[in-house]
Amino acid sequence: MSTFAEILLNGVSLGSVYALIALGFVVIFRATEVVNFAHASLLLAGGYVTATLHDDLGFWPALLVGIAGAAVVGAAVEFLVMRRYRGSDHSVLAIVTIGVDILLTTELTRRMGTDVLPLGDPWGDAVLKLGPISLAHTRIAAFVAAALLITAFLLVFRYTSWGVAMRAAAESAETAALMGVRLGRVSLGAWAVAGGLAAVAALFLTVFPTPGLERATSLAALKAFPAAILGGLDSTTGALVGGLLVGITESLATGYQSDLTFLGRGLGDLAPYLVMVVILLIRPAGLFGTKELARV
Repeated sequence: MSTFAEILLNGVSLGSVYALIALGFVVIFRATEVVNFAHASLLLAGGYVTATLHDDLGFWPALLVGIAGAAVVGAAVEFLVMRRYRGSDHSVLAIVTIGVDILLTTELTRRMGTDVLPLGDPWGDAVLKLGPISLAHTRIAAFVAAALLITAFLLVFRYTSWGVAMRAAAESAETAALMGVRLGRVSLGAWAVAGGLAAVAALFLTVFPTPGLERATSLAALKAFPAAILGGLDSTTGALVGGLLVGITESLATGYQSDLTFLGRGLGDLAPYLVMVVILLIRPAGLFGTKELARV
């Protein structure tokens, strides 16, 4: 029972980090109706800035610069690339984000080489003992940070003019524009917020027990993609629930891998996608996604 509790707590912590990444997918989709496949490169950019600056600036200033840097990169992608294709088909815009991701990831991995970069976090490998349950301080910090950031985002989304503008744009971009909503600002803000959230997620994906930031770190964004899909790409609540489901599923599948060998190796990496497929077979719009009705 203690093993199950430990795996479950680690899954909730990991899921909260996935929720941050999934929320970035949802924010951009709600603002622009575009699936952002460049999110992985934003995550890698934020982590790289933090890793390269923490020796000179210290951890917390470097983290703030990393968050700001990822936000600036996201805003630059929107302003310099995506805005030029405004009015194009959404599938075309999604393909454009794939090209952006390839360019950014290639440049960042060229700079990193084969090195594993520590981010200089203050928690190290410290572990909290709760009876028979062991929980890394990094996992606790990840959950607390994710909870605070997600709560702050939901409050901003609900009570600020930017949040109202984003909700209006998500309902009907054309009507929102006619009512005076500046869609360019909404889109720019969405990309910046997504970049900042990705930078925070990069931190908690590369601290203990992970050795540090490496070229494959950006692949973690692919694990958060099922979270956004199964929760519903246009639902902030769905991003949170989807992230927790993916994190818990991955942790349980990895923790009990030895008892599930008949299903093959690497089940922990595959399990989130299996859950996504099962849920989409039952609810094609996701758990909290909006169903589109068409009159024919």
